[in-house]
Amino acid sequence: MSALIAEDEISHEAELVWLEDTTELDYVRQSLDRLPNRRSRPPYHRDGRMVGYALLAPAAKPSRSSGTFRRRVFWLLPHDRDAEPQGLYSTGAPAEAVDPRTLAPGRKGCKTERSEGGPLSSAMRELGITLPH
Repeated sequence: MSALIAEDEISHEAELVWLEDTTELDYVRQSLDRLPNRRSRPPYHRDGRMVGYALLAPAAKPSRSSGTFRRRVFWLLPHDRDAEPQGLYSTGAPAEAVDPRTLAPGRKGCKTERSEGGPLSSAMRELGITLPH
């Protein structure tokens, strides 16, 4: 879950690879998966679809016990807002969801009004307040 991802766990990320355009996605789910290497496309074993993944820098070290690398994977389930706008997550978002606009290598991202399903308030628009990046 994103709340459990610490920035020191993703400090060796070199790049985020997106498999689809995220500009129309209000949120993506993120998790840290144990993978056999630093850079190739990871296998995907969840319902739904993988939207992206992180590539690690050469300095990233594998786990001493398993020899695997912890890498972020970004994904969506069939009942997420992009597929069912009036469904379970018409407002609110899963615990592991973040706004993809707030993600970068080594930065875990955050929830925004957009990811939570709400429009910018009129007060925010009038004051020119923008969402966190």
